[in-house]
Amino acid sequence: MTSRLRNVPFSILDRSRTRQGRERSEALRDTVRFARQAEALGFHRFWVSEHHSVPGVAGSAPTVLAAAVASATDRIRVGTGGVMLPNHRPLVVAEQFGVLASLFPGRIDMGLGRSVGFTDGIRRALGAEKDAAQDFGAQLAELLGWFTGEQRTYPQVHAHPAEGLTLPAFVLATGAGADVAAEAGLGLVIGDLRGRDRMLRAIDRYRAGFRPSAWSSAPYVVVSGNVAVADTTAEAHRLLTPEAWAMAHSRTRGSFPPLIPPEEIAALDMTEKERGFYEEGLSGQLYGTEDEVAAALDELIGRSGADEVLVTTSTYDRDALLDSYRRLARVAGLAGDPVSA
Repeated sequence: MTSRLRNVPFSILDRSRTRQGRERSEALRDTVRFARQAEALGFHRFWVSEHHSVPGVAGSAPTVLAAAVASATDRIRVGTGGVMLPNHRPLVVAEQFGVLASLFPGRIDMGLGRSVGFTDGIRRALGAEKDAAQDFGAQLAELLGWFTGEQRTYPQVHAHPAEGLTLPAFVLATGAGADVAAEAGLGLVIGDLRGRDRMLRAIDRYRAGFRPSAWSSAPYVVVSGNVAVADTTAEAHRLLTPEAWAMAHSRTRGSFPPLIPPEEIAALDMTEKERGFYEEGLSGQLYGTEDEVAAALDELIGRSGADEVLVTTSTYDRDALLDSYRRLARVAGLAGDPVSA
């Protein structure tokens, strides 16, 4: 374990992935159970996500799920990765996080994204147009104004109990997200563990343009993606195949499905197009033995200057997934208890 790994917090984003042959409700209960295990292992944050009308993801109401997670845990920070602001009125988002931060003081993070629904039907149901993401900067400014009491669009309206509260806030970097985060003075979450030049340029641009704010006095970069750790390199690679196939399926058939076992994926007769997307989904992920992953993470942190690593790994076998996170906790030197997790 290197000094870089010891000095960087490690956190988890769980998307409540559904699995073939199992109920969606089970995926949500698994998320809450997993949060308790993550806390026992010593992870810093546990975040949940927002997806709508996706067969492979049960997490559609992140602030509701975050409340369940925070109620079931004691110390770990809890938040969203993220609430998709174009889908909601900023006042309602402020009120929801105000309630969370009031019920669980000092433990709530507000992660915000600018993505809209995947299809026209979802966007219509949410009341969000395809170009709604273009207004993200204004939506974000209004949201933050509800907390500070500085919004002037709706005189004599107050976001109770959010007004006067300050909690850690982050922007998920999609498109111009890095620039918006810098201008607003918020933390940045950027999803690319491959450390490609495009990601590094976005991070540099964010740091250069960062404006200190009531939310953060200095830039804070969270690098996010899949990390799989196992006894062998081959087994770690195998853990990533269910998610890679789900992505390939969605890119070729328009539907993101529940996870299926790796052995079923190995037996598939993929088309050339499917195979291409599948291999793309596997490329550049961080996986391997504990020593291999430690070296790869050390290089990533060194290149990006990341302040934190947010791990988003999913696989079909939940026991194997938990084992991977136990190994990652050991690699990162987390001060948790693997036995109780």
